[in-house]
Amino acid sequence: MRIAELARRVGIAPTAIRWYEQHGVLPAADRRENGYREYADSDVARLRLVVALRRLGLDPAAAGRLAGLCLERGAIDLDLAPLLAEQRTAIARQRDDLDRLEGELLDLELTIAAAGRARRSDPVTDPIRVLFVCTHNSARSQLAEALLGRYGGADFEVHSAGTEATRVNPYAIRVLAESGIDWSGGRSKVINEFLGQQFDYVITVCNRARDTCPVFPGSTNTLHWGLDDPSDAEGDDEAKLAAFRRTETEVAARLRPFIEIALRAAGRPRHATIEA
Repeated sequence: MRIAELARRVGIAPTAIRWYEQHGVLPAADRRENGYREYADSDVARLRLVVALRRLGLDPAAAGRLAGLCLERGAIDLDLAPLLAEQRTAIARQRDDLDRLEGELLDLELTIAAAGRARRSDPVTDPIRVLFVCTHNSARSQLAEALLGRYGGADFEVHSAGTEATRVNPYAIRVLAESGIDWSGGRSKVINEFLGQQFDYVITVCNRARDTCPVFPGSTNTLHWGLDDPSDAEGDDEAKLAAFRRTETEVAARLRPFIEIALRAAGRPRHATIEA
């Protein structure tokens, strides 16, 4: 077959085939008497495999080498299985990242809407009052309270509570200490302690708390940040710490725009900073 037919069957441009040949990814094609390249079905199989491997992230040289080994030795499973498993893991990781980004985008949209409801015509000097609510007030809401207290500074008055109080998770204390925040005196609190108080924002950080407390008395701005519970992490000490570090990172990612938007809604300039 001619190069145009090979390109059509594989789904790439003829110039790409020439490039692969020039760089040794594909063996040089046989030539007819008139000088035209001549290809066989084996070239179709090799090139399709090269293209597939390139899409999986291999560089051209590695794709050509592996395609050649697979087709010549017939050991496709042995050569490709580890690569496919690795790529499956990478795709799952990317899917998780996209899900998190979509969640952050939704949270940002809802935060902007809530800030619009809270917008003041005249600047307000009182601190912006925020209450984070979780089920046990042991991990996610504690991290959120500590981080907003650190990064929001005097512009915010921050509290957290749970629908059921337990204790502050030791891993939450440890990851906050890594960020320079001493949370050893943190206390798990029940939401009843705050009934009757006015809050500018009430933010639930777990689904169960949102279902239990869909509307908090004294606040018209209830937001929900859906965060996985790091307390559910299994494994050794380092695996659990890693789960809490991820949650801390996710909380910080949501706090960055929240602080800016809440301050703008309150009509005051920004002077606190969030560390990277």
